[in-house]
Amino acid sequence: MDDFDRIGSDVPLLVNLQPSGTHLMDDLHRAGGFLAVLREVQDLLDPTPLTVSGRPLVEHLAAAPVWDEDVIFPRGRPLQEHAGIAVLRGNLAPGGAIVKPSAATPELLQHRGPALVFDSIEDFRARIDDPELEVDENSVLVLRGCGPKGYPGMPEVSNMPLPRKLLERGMRDMVRISDGRMSGTAYGTVILHVTPEAADGGPLGLVRTGDTVVLDVAGRRLDIEVSPEELAARRPSEASEAGFARPERGWEKLYVDHVTQADSGADLDFLRGGSGNEVHRESH
Repeated sequence: MDDFDRIGSDVPLLVNLQPSGTHLMDDLHRAGGFLAVLREVQDLLDPTPLTVSGRPLVEHLAAAPVWDEDVIFPRGRPLQEHAGIAVLRGNLAPGGAIVKPSAATPELLQHRGPALVFDSIEDFRARIDDPELEVDENSVLVLRGCGPKGYPGMPEVSNMPLPRKLLERGMRDMVRISDGRMSGTAYGTVILHVTPEAADGGPLGLVRTGDTVVLDVAGRRLDIEVSPEELAARRPSEASEAGFARPERGWEKLYVDHVTQADSGADLDFLRGGSGNEVHRESH
């Protein structure tokens, strides 16, 4: 997580595609494709790793011109200067959480508002369009139970639509927080992959509707204004725990018992160390 933040957070946004821009993937292909994008940020690339061609990636970039600068912006004129994924930490996400600032509303990247908690995606779908739902533009939607353990496999369910009554008033974004994931093509100020997830004992499972949530992307913080003593005394709601997967046998139980959290790749713990850099270093 720290590597993503350290290496990626200052990378400029050059490609004018939805949700961070206006064009579509076909337009990127027409404008020169991904090699043309990489040519613009060649100074950020490690020049030594080889590709399947047997030559370093950077050797393939010289013949990759940009054909449309409204789709692929020049390095000296980016859409945004600092657009990489930001990693947040705090008492709501001690293991980290992520947000994509380029797809968010700039005014919401620093926000303070009351939590509106949903104990499962089913709970969310049942209540989000209720005209009597107590929600406004300052509310922070909190969805839990959608991580690798709680909703096995961590399916793509955390792209939370806004309440219908707010959409009808013209709202197009609000702060949303979840221990699940969503597509990279989705738009909005959505904090994802909160770890530990609620089903793994994370503090997201202790949030109550009305708690004040404080988001500070520039400061890399995600917190609730609840004292450590009160958090320690709280217990997850029965509705929350009832929504977690609790398989008794079979492959699903094997998965739930051994899957790691999102910050370590939702891998199986008994596979860790079996391949990759760690083993490569040990072999030397």
